[in-house]
Amino acid sequence: VANRCEPDQLEADAAALAKVCAVPSWTLPEVPLLQAPTMEELREAIGGEIYSGEPELMHREALHVMVGGMTAENILERLTDGVAVIAPGDRSDVLLALVNAHEAEGFPSLAGIIMNGGIRPQPAIARLMAGLKPRLPILSTDLGTYETAKATALTRGRVSLSSMRKVDTALAVMEERVDPRELLRQIEVPIPNIVTPQMFEYQLIERARNDRKRIVLPEGDDDRILRAAGRVLQRKIADLTILGDETTVRGRAAELGVDIDAAEVLDPQTCPLRDEFAEEYARLRAHKGMTVDRAREYIGDISYFGTMMVHMGVADGMVSGAAHTTAHTIRPSFEIIKTEPGVSTVSSVFLMCLADRVLVYGDCAVVPDPTSDQLADIAISSARTAAQFGIDPRVAMLSYSTGESGTGADVDKVRDATKFVHDRAPELLVEGPIQYDAAIEPAVAATKLPNSAVAGQATVFIFPDLNTGNNTYKAVQRSAGAVAIGPVLQGLNKPVNDLSR
Repeated sequence: VANRCEPDQLEADAAALAKVCAVPSWTLPEVPLLQAPTMEELREAIGGEIYSGEPELMHREALHVMVGGMTAENILERLTDGVAVIAPGDRSDVLLALVNAHEAEGFPSLAGIIMNGGIRPQPAIARLMAGLKPRLPILSTDLGTYETAKATALTRGRVSLSSMRKVDTALAVMEERVDPRELLRQIEVPIPNIVTPQMFEYQLIERARNDRKRIVLPEGDDDRILRAAGRVLQRKIADLTILGDETTVRGRAAELGVDIDAAEVLDPQTCPLRDEFAEEYARLRAHKGMTVDRAREYIGDISYFGTMMVHMGVADGMVSGAAHTTAHTIRPSFEIIKTEPGVSTVSSVFLMCLADRVLVYGDCAVVPDPTSDQLADIAISSARTAAQFGIDPRVAMLSYSTGESGTGADVDKVRDATKFVHDRAPELLVEGPIQYDAAIEPAVAATKLPNSAVAGQATVFIFPDLNTGNNTYKAVQRSAGAVAIGPVLQGLNKPVNDLSR
């Protein structure tokens, strides 16, 4: 693999490499972002301090550094996305021009400003700048212009665990330029039977990339959503529609150094689809007395608008809840999308990625105190979800008692639910009531349920109520260092998924 080739010479380099290599070969382009320093790394290099700005933006990479030694109008003409500009603190015209350019439409989004020479802005200018409330990082250093320029020019960015944009860029370049199947075939890596969290994530991304869908993300005003959107788009995992004011959403993404150019951005308040959605929502809720005028108000809400996009086929699925409650996220889906045939209970699972396996926990987010009937629904839905994610479903109906040893209303509920599962889905491997240790640990299972096809090797764990399920998944997540993916909603006609805030 030839790394850091000139981007416009990749094919020529690949051809040259093929002539001298007796094995498959590939070429990777030079990507400036991978060695670009963040504003924090520049601050360390110049021994500076933060004068003002949003600390979160100190993680943005500075793709270029420019010395602003000319007049303000000439500097403005030379600005590019991701540039950090060096200028003395007494150049009031330059500082004000840069701060305003960063906020203005039609101008590039800057990485930051570095005020050199130990000079601070004049008090009146400082008050004016503070009044503009710039989010742009502004650094201050005692170094002179030459020393500041030299220090920043010699600074190379690090690729660390927190450098997700760089990590994703590197992964995207590899995925685009190198055939992973051929590479694995050449080095003859055995595929393990155990599914690790890394393998699970890799398989999910591969499946999504090979069958790309359009996902709507209603919370375009959340930085985490924008960063995640940038990662999904960069690695070509899905096509995205982000809801929000387009100027605001794209401006904030640029400020964060996130590329969402490939995303569609729609504003529910002004989108032409709003009238069509309102009429459809009024039709769906006519039995509740819904009118088109009232429906138009509902559709202005991001959750209702996003859910209607899924219902009408404009999007294939929705993911929301980073800044909204579970109820706000999924209530519209109950009214609009409704449950799939044969399922009367909408529930959820968490995919728990442990060190050496992936387990399914349900229900940990939706149904507070399910009846035995609902518990059976949850178990059958969870088994189907597990199978969809490539997990062989062996279902444990959890209780504080194993087998026939215990009595009481709570145990009887689980016992009845297990019978319902046997009746409704006889092909499923299910055991209950069973305690967690007997369900997951072979040694315990050998003592308590020696002849069970599930005990000791369960993959799907059904909790008797939300109190137990929610606390257990969080305990395992925090104490065992597990990655909890979910809640994945199940039982709906179309995919709408909630995020844990």
